[in-house]
This record gives sequence, structure tokens and C-alpha cells, in this order.
Amino acid sequence: MVEEYNSIMTNDVWEVVPRLENKSVVGLRWIYKIKYVEDDSVEKYKAAFMEKWYAQKEGIYYEETFSPITRYTSIQSVIYLKAWMGWQIH
Repeated sequence: MVEEYNSIMTNDVWEVVPRLENKSVVGLRWIYKIKYVEDDSVEKYKAAFMEKWYAQKEGIYYEETFSPITRYTSIQSVIYLKAWMGWQIH
């Protein structure tokens, strides 16, 4: 948990801003996971600080939710579709 927190602070993942009047706030929570190797021994303990996406209401703040991480396979899929469909990427 300390490693994740230090990473968030070092990389300037967020900035503290004043809460706007009459606006709801989506909370955050810690998610914990244990990663195992093939012989079922513990490789490492992971912690992630995630938003409570289930607290959002449809149509409210959906455009403002941001995830800075993407999988390499997602990028490959978009490039494949671009080539197959003749799309332009901007």
C-alpha cells in the first residue's frame, strides 16, 4: 500500500481541488490482491487505489472518468481495425 501511495504521489496522478457546490463525489477505496507463481507460492502483494465506479449514476460524470492505463492488446486491436477498415487515427 505504501509503494502504491508513493507511486501515486511521485507521478502526480491527481491534484487536490476544491469541491464544487451541488456536485457529488465518487469515493475511492483500496483493492488488495495477492499474485502467485506457478507453484502457488506468493510472488508479491499488490494494492491499488481505485474509484468506487459502482457509486456513479448513469449519465453523470461518465465523460470525466479517466484511466491513464491501457493494455498493449487494446492498442494492437485499434491498429488492426484501422488497417482493416481504412480508418485514420488522430
